[in-house]
Amino acid sequence: MLDTQTLSYPLERLADPPYAVESTGRLVQVIGEGGAELQSVPHVAPEDLHSMYRWMVRVRVFDTRLVSLQRQGRLGFFVPSTGEEALQIGTAWALQPEDWIFPAYREQGVALYRGYPMERLLCQFLGNREDYLKGRQMPNHYGSPRFRMAVASSPVGTQMPQAVGAAWSAKLRGEPSVTVCYFGDGSTSTGDFHAGMTLAALQQVPVVFFCKNNGWAISLPYEKQTRAAFLSDKAIGYGMPAIRVDGNDVLAVYEASREAMTRAREGEGPTFVELVTQRMGPHSTSDDPSRYRDPALLEPWKAKDPIKRFREYLEGRNLWTEDDEERAWTEADARVTEAIQWAEPIPQPSPASIYDDVYAEMPWHLREQRDESLQ
Repeated sequence: MLDTQTLSYPLERLADPPYAVESTGRLVQVIGEGGAELQSVPHVAPEDLHSMYRWMVRVRVFDTRLVSLQRQGRLGFFVPSTGEEALQIGTAWALQPEDWIFPAYREQGVALYRGYPMERLLCQFLGNREDYLKGRQMPNHYGSPRFRMAVASSPVGTQMPQAVGAAWSAKLRGEPSVTVCYFGDGSTSTGDFHAGMTLAALQQVPVVFFCKNNGWAISLPYEKQTRAAFLSDKAIGYGMPAIRVDGNDVLAVYEASREAMTRAREGEGPTFVELVTQRMGPHSTSDDPSRYRDPALLEPWKAKDPIKRFREYLEGRNLWTEDDEERAWTEADARVTEAIQWAEPIPQPSPASIYDDVYAEMPWHLREQRDESLQ
């Protein structure tokens, strides 16, 4: 009989509770519902706990306001991330400036924390003249090398082999950077997932795979896309350590992310981190989840709201007050309003810009085409 314990590939660095991986099916938690402290808490200074919470609030407000803009016809398209604030900020908090990010398209919180200016992020959603990508990408496909954030793309899972290639390059160059890759549960059913995981494990590259298991691959539920009991189990076949984390628990996410990145940074290879959460809204503003998802399924998740849970944890330790709460939401709303007022009036890129960035020096025939098209 096959001894499955020999296949669990525990993370040696996560040897002490609650981070030991006795089985990949174990869900790592630090903060329970109601803010209860379930296990020993990673050391984070009180001011950093405050900052974590304010960032989560900012991401929630940003999402809420941009969905509203789209419904008003002021924005063409948006991919909301309500309910996933803890996994965005918890993973981003563990990053170093030299690290590279390969996002899916629901990582606006990671981008903002990374330093991507909110105004410029809005310009990308609007596709206007101040967009770093010059209006050439689909909304929510943001990115910029100055923040070491690759541009997202719509095909499912394509970022995985790209992230592995970047991590392999860093390893060959002897650079200290780690590459992180975000993807949804649906991506684990693709060929690019297999290619990326195989190469990452074989070459032991410094990459961390963040699988956001939010229960749905757009309209396809988890149970209809895989027979795996847990997505973290899929890492076993590649010889890769894995951990399954409560994605609505910001402290558990941060600690697991920090440990996985430490492993990568010290030459111990890749890690697969399954972040268990729920997509509380639609896949995008073009989606109607009521057509395929019973709203009752969301009820248990409302009590697991990552912002509510973290606030109750802070309040229970006398680290947060009602005044702090009011100020956090007011400041976040003012910041988003300021960014919208700056970005929205900016005009679209000039039609002539489609000829830019093709050649270092524009050839005569392209110059003629440009001039004729602008007459």
